[in-house]
Amino acid sequence: MATAIEGTEARPGAARESVRPSQSFLRRRRLLGLIVRVILFAAASVSVLVTAGIVYVLVSESLVFFSHVSVFEFLTDTQWTPLFTNARYGILPLLCGTVVVAGIALLVAIPAGTTLAIYLSEYAPDKVRETIKPLLELLEGVPTVVYGYFALLFVTPLLRYFIPGLPGFNMLAPGLVMGIMILPYVTSVSEDAMRAVPNHLREGAYALGFTRFQAATKVVVPGAFSGITAAYILGMSRAVGETMVVAIAAGQNPNLTLNPTEGAATITAYIVQVSLGDLPHGSIGYQTIFAAGLTLFVITLAFNVLGFYLRRRFREVY
Repeated sequence: MATAIEGTEARPGAARESVRPSQSFLRRRRLLGLIVRVILFAAASVSVLVTAGIVYVLVSESLVFFSHVSVFEFLTDTQWTPLFTNARYGILPLLCGTVVVAGIALLVAIPAGTTLAIYLSEYAPDKVRETIKPLLELLEGVPTVVYGYFALLFVTPLLRYFIPGLPGFNMLAPGLVMGIMILPYVTSVSEDAMRAVPNHLREGAYALGFTRFQAATKVVVPGAFSGITAAYILGMSRAVGETMVVAIAAGQNPNLTLNPTEGAATITAYIVQVSLGDLPHGSIGYQTIFAAGLTLFVITLAFNVLGFYLRRRFREVY
C-alpha cells in the first residue's frame, strides 16, 4: 500500500519536471518582453517629443519676432495691424475676441452639459442613456467648417429676429454654436465621473432622507468634482483653440471690444488668415503667427495646470 501511494505521489512531480520551460524558451520570452517594452516606451515618447517640437518651433520663431517688438508693446498695445504700413503689434484685440467667444461657448456648454450629465447619471433609464449618449457623441464627428457655416447662415439670421441690426459677422452666433459643439465633451466626461461615484454614497444619502435631486447635487457632484473639473478644462481648451467656426462666422477684423454683437477676430482666425496669405517667409508679419500661437499655447497650458491643481486638490479616492 505504501509503495502504491509513493508511486502516485511521484508522478505529479515527474509531470512538473517534464513541463519545465527550456532555457531557450526563457531567453526568447525575455527578449520578446524587452522588445515590447521598447516599443511601448517609443510610442509613449512620441507625444512628449511632438510637444517638445511644438514648443521649440513656437519659442524659436517667437524670439525672432520679439527681437523687433518689445514684449511690453505686444501685451499692452490696443491695436493689431501687423500687415499695415503703420504696423501695430498689440495682441489685446485678438485676445479679447478669443475670450469673448470662448466665454459665450462655456456659458452654454457648462450649465447644459452638467445638467444633462446629472440626468444621464441619476435619472435616465438605461435605454434612454444608451440612446442619448451616442447621439451626443455624433456631434463630435461633425466637421467644424459645417458648424461655421451653420452659425453664419442659420444662427445669425435667427438672432436678427431678436437683435435687430445684428451684423453678419458677430461673436454671439459662433459662441453659441461652439457651445453646442463642445457640449458632448462636457457631458460625456462629467457623466463618466458621476457614474464612478460608489452607490453606497447614494444609498447613504437616501437613508438620511435626501431626495434624488439632493443626492445628485450634494453627494454625487461633489464626489465627482475632480472629473467634472477635467470636463470643464477640456471644454475650455477646445473653445479657445477652435479655428474654423470663428474664422467663418466671427469675422477677421481685430476689434478690442467685449460686445458680443460685434465682429472680431480671434487668435486662431488670425493665424488662418495670415498662413493662407502671400507674406514672405521670415518677414515680421509672418513671424506674428508664431507669437500669436505662443500666446494661445500659454493660455491652454494655464488651463491644464489649473485643471491639474483642482484635480489634485479635490480628488476623492474610494
